[in-house]
Amino acid sequence: MELRMNGRNALVTGGSKGIGLAIARSFAEAGANVAIAARQQKSLDEAKSVIAAAAANTKVITVAADVGTADGCRKAFEATDKAFGQLDVLVNNAGTSQRGPFVEITDELWQHDIDLKLFAAIRLCRLAFPGMKSRRWGRIINILNTGAKAPQPNGAPTAVTRAAGMALTKVLAGEGAPHNVLVNGLLVGNIQSNQWVVRHANEGKGRSMQDFYAEMGKRIPMGRVGTAQEFANMALFLASDAGSYVTGTAINVDGGLTPVV
Repeated sequence: MELRMNGRNALVTGGSKGIGLAIARSFAEAGANVAIAARQQKSLDEAKSVIAAAAANTKVITVAADVGTADGCRKAFEATDKAFGQLDVLVNNAGTSQRGPFVEITDELWQHDIDLKLFAAIRLCRLAFPGMKSRRWGRIINILNTGAKAPQPNGAPTAVTRAAGMALTKVLAGEGAPHNVLVNGLLVGNIQSNQWVVRHANEGKGRSMQDFYAEMGKRIPMGRVGTAQEFANMALFLASDAGSYVTGTAINVDGGLTPVV
């Protein structure tokens, strides 16, 4: 089965690196026009070149915006809407893996995490939802993590905001279903991404990136860390017409790691 998105227009936040870039590239290869949003224009330009090289016949735009703010969300949506005429697929992927001992998490860290991971999705969905409903076609994919279902000690604030994102997904799925607006969550397990590259730089202790991933893979039932492309494959399925009867779900993409289905 070939998954196609011909004629669709997508916005991927956090689209300049890692999982977001893999999703954006997969959408473009499937025929979609793609807008990628992130804070740094240099990273966006590099990502655009990667996407354009893989899919020369689709339109790719970049939006330098901080979606952790209301203005940034509005900028990302309006730029996409202006460039493509409408937004069909929204992927809320912006975020970091902020975690630590509960008593050490300040109000400022909590607020930053809530703004970037939860309010960004709320604001962008609020902007995109009306048009999707009126056209009776839309896809919203909220990128969460497995801590939303199975939070661990020292997992705040990210496990808390991701759990809220899972609840948001279910609420929107119920409201969107009668209008063919499908809303799902994809939960990241241990997937090769820029966040792990940063953590390796801080904690690698002389190990290569390959060895770092190999060590992580030992606790995963499949015995390895997943790739960003494997994660993007599931996003492409949900964004295409092949996923036309899937909504309100939170799917683990984790090689069997999470103890909760």
